[in-house]
Amino acid sequence: MRAREEIMRIVFLLCACMSIVAVAAICLFMFANGFPAMAEIGFGKFLLGTEWRPGQELFGIFPMIIGSIYVTAGAIIFGVPVGILCAVFLAHYCPKGLYTILKPAVDLLAGIPSIVYGFFGLVVIVPAMQAVFRTSGKGILTASLLLGIMILPTIISVTEASLRAVPEAYFEGSLALGATKERTIFRSVMVAAKSGVMSGVILGVGRAIGETMAVIMVAGNQAAIPDSVLKGVRTLTANIVLEMGYASGLHREALIATAVVLFVFILIINVCFSLVKRRNG
Repeated sequence: MRAREEIMRIVFLLCACMSIVAVAAICLFMFANGFPAMAEIGFGKFLLGTEWRPGQELFGIFPMIIGSIYVTAGAIIFGVPVGILCAVFLAHYCPKGLYTILKPAVDLLAGIPSIVYGFFGLVVIVPAMQAVFRTSGKGILTASLLLGIMILPTIISVTEASLRAVPEAYFEGSLALGATKERTIFRSVMVAAKSGVMSGVILGVGRAIGETMAVIMVAGNQAAIPDSVLKGVRTLTANIVLEMGYASGLHREALIATAVVLFVFILIINVCFSLVKRRNG
């Protein structure tokens, strides 16, 4: 028995080491190929340049950075409140009969491929935007709404699990002290589960900022700084996917450098959320 446990410990250790090596190799590849391109283009021109014209050796990704920020922020505005409130309903208000239907439906949403979401946005949301705003229908608002829908399953599942993990004594104790059910949920249970809720939000934001195919289909893909939420934008991920197939030389290296910026961008978001959790912990 002890020998078997030792063998499994070694297997688990090797798997953990392989994961670390894989992540390190990816980071090494990106930074090794991305930083030389940034240095050749110029860090200021690359990060703050407003024109992306590979044919003229102009590689400014600032419009794509702004586009990614706008679309991700919009997805947070649409998806986070709805996801958290839906999780509260499932955990504390939903009848058992209805729960057996809604819970599998939420899990099913998490398994739908992003290209299907993109097609839904293209044939449903875009025409609706065209009818309401008299525009092309493709832009920040459309992409934000679609991404808000896409991050719902992640936020709902993680938040609900966190709420159910809170000891029942918190809920019953608050009610015994005279608090209403709503006040108990949002001032006692939600506070106790805030670490898990924040984790769900982080995972949702990570999916939103890293989404590609669905955004390409509904965002408009215009490499310019938008002056309205109805204007088309191009995100960092979309910029890489649209041009990597035919890029070469400095153009290809600039796209890899764009991936480095995206990686750092996600890292900064995770660090910020971690600092918020630590400060409120």
